[in-house]
Amino acid sequence: MARRTLVYAALAVALALAAVASLALGAVKVPFGEVVGILFGGQEGTDANRQIVETLRLPRTAEALVVGAALAVAGAVLQGALGNPLASPDVIGVTGGAGFGAILIIILFPGSIALLPLGALFFGLLAAALVFAIAWSGANRGSTGKVILAGIAMLTLFTAGTTSLLAAFPERAPSAIFFIAGGLTSTGWDQLGTIWPYFLVGFLLAAALIRPLDRLSLGDDVAASLGSRPQAIRLAAAVAAALLAAASAAIAGLLGFLGLVVPHVVRMAGGTSSHTFVVPASALAGAGLLAAADTLARVLRAPIEMPVGPFMVVLGIPVFLWLLRKAV
Repeated sequence: MARRTLVYAALAVALALAAVASLALGAVKVPFGEVVGILFGGQEGTDANRQIVETLRLPRTAEALVVGAALAVAGAVLQGALGNPLASPDVIGVTGGAGFGAILIIILFPGSIALLPLGALFFGLLAAALVFAIAWSGANRGSTGKVILAGIAMLTLFTAGTTSLLAAFPERAPSAIFFIAGGLTSTGWDQLGTIWPYFLVGFLLAAALIRPLDRLSLGDDVAASLGSRPQAIRLAAAVAAALLAAASAAIAGLLGFLGLVVPHVVRMAGGTSSHTFVVPASALAGAGLLAAADTLARVLRAPIEMPVGPFMVVLGIPVFLWLLRKAV
């Protein structure tokens, strides 16, 4: 318990530092003292700095925190439900579907770019729904292997659709690069205001699944003897992960590895696989990690902003390869 408390405290401090750094650093640097004063309603700072913090950086930081937490929680519940250490939102086809939906809007409806988040959300959830329909039909309904295979099929299908669109309209492909790479933009509260109900439902469902996932980790037979329904738990976990991952893609594009890596780091740090610890700790770690990575992407070549997705890949590939080696 002391170790878990220490991990929670460290993650909370890291999250606070990452959030303040996200508000202070960029093409224009705002002193940390001014940032804190502005956040707490003080009179510190010039009008220009106040405008930068409140109008440009605060919505972007909030999006980074929400998206980071959402992807990490999605990975945690999927890994627990499927009993697969390599599970992530990609497994249920959300990433492929969201990518196809966004590119469809960018390529075919360039004048309606405001619809991009809704297109990514719709097709991300559609891909997940198709995976659920396939995995929960026929023999071995809801089995882990069936979910994973159906997810791979949907990911391949929508990735092929995305590639075909880019090949058919090469002159519009540059507009899609930022979304494919994954990144946040300083566009205010509009996107988060549209997507937040999906985040809310996903987080609430994930929280409700914490204890059922702990029972499921004891094995299907033991979980059933305790009154749980393993297939229903897996389906609910997949729905929660789909909502969180699709909503995240609608805001930040295709961010890989965060949902895979963060839950493993949290388990190792806390020394436990209990979802009572892993899910909330993953939310803190994912939020802080994405906020810090987004800040790095903004300041590395300021005033040019780089997409944050490649930073997630650089962090995630070594851990992924280590996990793959251990799994094999």
